[in-house]
Amino acid sequence: MKTTPIRLVLFLTVAFVGFALLQNVFARQGHMDNALDLLRRARSELNEASRNKGGHRTEAVRLIDQAIEQVKEGIAVGEEH
Repeated sequence: MKTTPIRLVLFLTVAFVGFALLQNVFARQGHMDNALDLLRRARSELNEASRNKGGHRTEAVRLIDQAIEQVKEGIAVGEEH
């Protein structure tokens, strides 16, 4: 099958628009996804730390768990809009 210039232009246009749309979707959640990853890594580090912190390590883990839930909810809301 011979490719005509119009088909080539149409294909490239569709590919470009599709790529732009996908990039926009991922970009909007990229920072939230990165924050979620960092919070999970911080929680992991705190869980590996020694327990002799006067309750502050435990409280930090609790607050990080709350932050993780907030970020997850934010991502869900962002996906709706």
